[in-house]
Amino acid sequence: MPKIIVIGASGTIGSAVADLLAANAEVVRVGNRRGDDTLDMEHKPSIEALCQRLGTFDALVCAAGASRFGTVLEASDEDFRVGIAGKLMGQVNLVRIALRYIPSGGSITLTTGLLGRQPAPGTAPTALVNAALEGFVRAAALDLGPKVRINAVSPIFVTATADKMGLPVAGTMSAAETAKAYRASVYGKMTGQVLDVRDYGRVEG
Repeated sequence: MPKIIVIGASGTIGSAVADLLAANAEVVRVGNRRGDDTLDMEHKPSIEALCQRLGTFDALVCAAGASRFGTVLEASDEDFRVGIAGKLMGQVNLVRIALRYIPSGGSITLTTGLLGRQPAPGTAPTALVNAALEGFVRAAALDLGPKVRINAVSPIFVTATADKMGLPVAGTMSAAETAKAYRASVYGKMTGQVLDVRDYGRVEG
């Protein structure tokens, strides 16, 4: 049975991903504050320590990493720093370190977001991070070749989050449906791809 590490497993999407993958794998759930283990993605030593504790694993899925909204005129240095340090470099460092622990044939799945390709007004910090991650995944796949596959999943607004915020749920996707794209990345043959969740799950009408 493969051993899969899910980072962000206490979150809405990460929890659904871990539940789905657990049907056919040993899943280690890693969260910021709770789970089978914990991790601070902004600090590289924390990533190093986590991988040393967990040892060899077959796949890594990251569904974590904070970023902020804001217009290019109003967003602060801190608004940009949060996304760059957490969601961008946190995931980049996860890849760089995890590669020492993933055998040939393994896979890595990161999380970007629709705003990287379809930005909206007031989303500059998050759009920057998502677009950078997509470029990183494509380039990393060229470096890694067939040894270890690397992809990213691009979620849309999650139904539970929209409902909690009192927003319309039409055009959103449940966390369970979103998780199907992550499963496809883990068990598929693609590499260097950005998987749009709408190609794998049902959008709320």
